[in-house]
Amino acid sequence: MVASKAGQIATICLNEQRTVSADWYTTIYLTKAITELRKINPERRIILHQDNASSQTAQKTRQYLTEENVELLDHPPYSPDLNPNDFFTFPKIKNRLRGQRFQSPEEAVDAFKNAVLDLPANEWNKCFKNWFERMRMCINLQ
Repeated sequence: MVASKAGQIATICLNEQRTVSADWYTTIYLTKAITELRKINPERRIILHQDNASSQTAQKTRQYLTEENVELLDHPPYSPDLNPNDFFTFPKIKNRLRGQRFQSPEEAVDAFKNAVLDLPANEWNKCFKNWFERMRMCINLQ
């Protein structure tokens, strides 16, 4: 999922039984995410925060981001709760979808997308404010 302070921008789903590889991450996920971000404001710089998954730290990914002029905000090692999806989006959506049963993976993805779209802009703003506070704490603690 791609988000900003204004809210959710894009949900990019991984096909069933697939693995997130550097190839999928660059050619599918990042390509769509960067395209959607540039549609909103083509002149604004893009700063990406991602965790330390191998697909996100791969040379292919770093090279792609450089070619696309996307700045990368490194994720400190051993800091799993700095990604806004980890500490904000997924817990909120998990609570909203708790107890529901889905007949197909597509139905589950649609429910996820709808729950994300229902989050108000002020919640996203709080998320990013909290993210900056978490980053500041990490920096202060080295």
